[in-house]
Amino acid sequence: MTLGLGADRPIVGMIHLDALPGAPDFDGDRAGIREAMRRDARRLANGGVDAVMVENFGDAPFYADSVPKHTVASMAALVADLRNHLDLPVGVNVLRNDAEAAVSIAAATGASFVRVNVHTGTRAADQGIVTGRAAETVRLRDRLDADVDILADVDVKHSAPVAERPLSEEVADLLERGKADGIVASGAGTGRETDREHLEAVVEARDRIDANVPVFVGSGVTRGTVDDVLGVADGAIVGSDLKEGGEATGPVDEERVRKLVDAAGH
Repeated sequence: MTLGLGADRPIVGMIHLDALPGAPDFDGDRAGIREAMRRDARRLANGGVDAVMVENFGDAPFYADSVPKHTVASMAALVADLRNHLDLPVGVNVLRNDAEAAVSIAAATGASFVRVNVHTGTRAADQGIVTGRAAETVRLRDRLDADVDILADVDVKHSAPVAERPLSEEVADLLERGKADGIVASGAGTGRETDREHLEAVVEARDRIDANVPVFVGSGVTRGTVDDVLGVADGAIVGSDLKEGGEATGPVDEERVRKLVDAAGH
């Protein structure tokens, strides 16, 4: 249950792109964005991660769903460049919740998977009401004949439920009705630890419906917690703890990557 990421209990390292053209913090240096991406990818690969995921992290404030066409174009060009320079599976996440863009970029570039923050149901976030569009996302993947896995969040970070539902129902909807290929459980925000009881409940809900899909932890994994986390989860997506000073906005620190990968038993 690893989505073909080539390892038992895979570690996915985050590549947080600097602000892209059109975003408020874009500094005019397109080449600098590409070079920073390549640098972080190289350090993640050298440190031993099993896959990477590219995210337009610098584009805040984020659109609730559809990002502009120029953002899609920029990310497609960057992911294609990365695929030419990196011999690891690559994932795509288009913030806040543009699953159509993510699947389209992945299909065009040969990326392996996407992360969809709200795939089914509805969440309240700083972008307003964010609604999952699993019907459109899964059908688009089929139309594009794309070999792209969908990692879908349950109770995604930086959001709150519009209406309370049993976690077991949310997980069942993601897998049985939303046809997600994997689940992501995370904490309240970027870099925030994922609650152990919540993680165990997600895994239990997955097991209850006998679904052969992986559960990834999507936030707060550190060198000190990764082995314990992977005793419950099937994989981890790690960003902040792999950066200099543990800051999500910093460059990747290769030594921190190596230490986390070693702690995970890779």
